[in-house]
Amino acid sequence: MSNTKRASLDELRAMKDRGEIASPTESAEAVDLPDDFWANAEIETPKAKIAISMRVDPDVLEYFKGQGNGHLTRMHAVLRAYVDAHKKLHS
Repeated sequence: MSNTKRASLDELRAMKDRGEIASPTESAEAVDLPDDFWANAEIETPKAKIAISMRVDPDVLEYFKGQGNGHLTRMHAVLRAYVDAHKKLHS
C-alpha cells in the first residue's frame, strides 16, 4: 500500500500559496561550513550497473509491479539491503 499522493502542478501551486507546503530551500536551516570543508573532497564515480536477465517467480514479479512504476528499482533495493546486511554480519 502506497502513501503517495498525486496532484497537478496547479494544485501544488495553490497548496504552496495557502502555505500548506514549502520548498525545501525555504524550510532548510543554513549551515555555516568552514572554509576548508571541501579541501580533501574526492570525486567518487558511481559504479555502472550490469544488465542481466533473471528469472523470477510470477507472484514475486506481480508483487513488485503491483506497487507501481519502478518495480525493478525496488527489486534491486531489496537485493542491495540483503547484501549489505550479510556483509555486516560476516565482517
